[in-house]
Amino acid sequence: MKLENTQVQMRKGILEFCILEIIARGESYASDMLEELTSARMIVVEGTLYPLLTRLKNAALLDYVWKESTSGPPRKYYTLTDAGRQFLGELRDTWEEMATSVGIIRHSAPPKPAV
Repeated sequence: MKLENTQVQMRKGILEFCILEIIARGESYASDMLEELTSARMIVVEGTLYPLLTRLKNAALLDYVWKESTSGPPRKYYTLTDAGRQFLGELRDTWEEMATSVGIIRHSAPPKPAV
């Protein structure tokens, strides 16, 4: 089993949560999201980000507006919808539960052998 495959799957599992967290801070441009995710070592490429943004938009969790750019064509800026904010709140609860559960497992004493 390759460690890299498991690491990739773990990142994919939390990528949607991370994207929603970034957008929750305010209007977000995809390239800025990509830069932040990359600097956080989430190792995301455009081919992963754009389909995910489309899926979140189609699920009515995101909305976007077009804004003129001083350095090229108009840019699409994403925001959370009310449903997206509610969904993110539920994901935050799930994240806390999972982090607590993993912490318990990682820091528990090993089971005693049966006598």
